[in-house]
Amino acid sequence: MDRALLADFLRARREALQPEEVGLPRGSRRRTGGLRREEVAVLAGMSADYYSRLEQQRGPMPSEQMLAALARGMKLSPSEREHLFALAGHSAPRRTLRDEQVSPAMRRIVERLSDTPAMVFSRFGEVLLQTRPAVALFGDYTRFTGMSRYLVYRWFTDPAQRAVYPPEDHAIRGRVFTVDIRAAYTADPTGTAGEIVEALLAVSPEFAEVWRLHEVDVTHHLDLKRYRHPDLGELELYSRRLMDPDEGQDLLVFLAEPGSPSDELLQRLIATSGGDDGN
Repeated sequence: MDRALLADFLRARREALQPEEVGLPRGSRRRTGGLRREEVAVLAGMSADYYSRLEQQRGPMPSEQMLAALARGMKLSPSEREHLFALAGHSAPRRTLRDEQVSPAMRRIVERLSDTPAMVFSRFGEVLLQTRPAVALFGDYTRFTGMSRYLVYRWFTDPAQRAVYPPEDHAIRGRVFTVDIRAAYTADPTGTAGEIVEALLAVSPEFAEVWRLHEVDVTHHLDLKRYRHPDLGELELYSRRLMDPDEGQDLLVFLAEPGSPSDELLQRLIATSGGDDGN
């Protein structure tokens, strides 16, 4: 437990939190922004003296229940909650991430990318949402069921999935997809990632061989990638990733170098796709 940093963090969050954000009236006598100590105590269901001692570096080590109550009362984000637990000497409870619903923030971003190939992935590699240009470029990735929902599983079991990339890029793509699922597996080996890995080990010797390498990073994972389209041929595109760690979702946006042959092909694809979102 780091009493000084815990006190500093609690004080900073209390002073940044406005009464209106937690359903309290501001009142005409409030001279400064932020909440009072006794208000935080009421929101967290603890005595004002107990909370004050935490901010004064005099309190005992808070229990996990007390920390959870503080996190709720002070409207802490998941990252702030983890930080609070760490400062108090506890491991934060595992986050419950939503794997099947696109977060509202992600959905709003995708809606503004209607003329760009973009996809939202879960942390297991399931595509949750695509724009129409992304469907035109890759096909409808949201149609799959069962284990085939996960990109890494399709890569090692469905030859059609590999048609998106030139054959000479297949080895590196397989390593990249394996690194991605390993990250999810390491975080929760008994959950969905564990089921995917177990299923792949049972049916794909190739996956088993790559899995045994125990790679956690692929240094040759270049930003500029080559994609094959059945009508347009090969395109060279950059993929840019926006991560939402609180929801466990990634947004991938695909862009071409302006004025390049791939950009001309991409613009043609976008024009014929209708440029609407693929929800």
